[in-house]
Amino acid sequence: MNRPTPGAEETAVSPRTLGRPADQPSEQQESDRSWISYVYAIGRTGPALDASARQLTGLRDGPLRMVTAGLLTALVSSVPADAFSAEGMKAQLEDLTELERIARTHHAVVEAAYAGAMVLPMRLATVYLDDARVRSMLDERGTEFDALLSRLEGHAEVGVKVYADARAAAAAEAPAAAAGAPGSAAPGSPAPAASAVSPGRAYLQQRRAQRRTHREAYRAAGAVAADVRVRVADVARDMVAHRPQQGELASGTGENIANEAYLVPTDRIGEFHRALKGLADGVPGVRAEITGPWAPYSFATPPAESGNP
Repeated sequence: MNRPTPGAEETAVSPRTLGRPADQPSEQQESDRSWISYVYAIGRTGPALDASARQLTGLRDGPLRMVTAGLLTALVSSVPADAFSAEGMKAQLEDLTELERIARTHHAVVEAAYAGAMVLPMRLATVYLDDARVRSMLDERGTEFDALLSRLEGHAEVGVKVYADARAAAAAEAPAAAAGAPGSAAPGSPAPAASAVSPGRAYLQQRRAQRRTHREAYRAAGAVAADVRVRVADVARDMVAHRPQQGELASGTGENIANEAYLVPTDRIGEFHRALKGLADGVPGVRAEITGPWAPYSFATPPAESGNP
């Protein structure tokens, strides 16, 4: 998924004091290999990340710990191997309620850590057989991760979605169309004679009008989406175009036709929002949604493959 559902930062994360060294796996994981390591984010080793780990809980209320290799640290918690294996995750991700629970918890951990230090968010359900495999991953990709952290330092992600809503466009046009319809009477004048248009012809005319309104709404939404890139060209450092969200993943009315993430310097977030003020105002059937700032999910490169549980 592109990133966890906006608003997931409201998920509560309870304080917890860890009773073991931060770089050691839990006693439960040591004694029971039915538990594996779930990785939320990677950052530079230091007190800021340490403080975050010691105040948060992860999935299944598991305490977070730090797995360190050199100058990099991963935020990790233990999860059941059966639930987070390939088959287990397939079942969980097909359940939208469970998917939302996992996404909200993942996002809450990442955002809480990001509030204190730059971190690279991992993809949802990034798991490894144990902490030793996590440490090996940090060793192998340390140079890449360090370069990414340097590039993203002082930046945040802002999401922009544009929706086309043909029904809203038609509703906006209806009063004008009715007022300008041939044969419409002025107030106080006699009613016009009955139209000679047959019901079948009237239906075809209505369908053509609907198709025209649909095309125009999508064309207008496309123009608004293109305008976003022009308006923020001097503010955003980078942009990623995600697949438009569909079905239950899309929020609000209309069809999502543009789903973009922008990398913006944190000290220019306000400027970014001002550049997009009134973006879709006065455009019937077009709606724009701006979310964030978030940790830079779309610009962090996580491990290409997670370890086999």
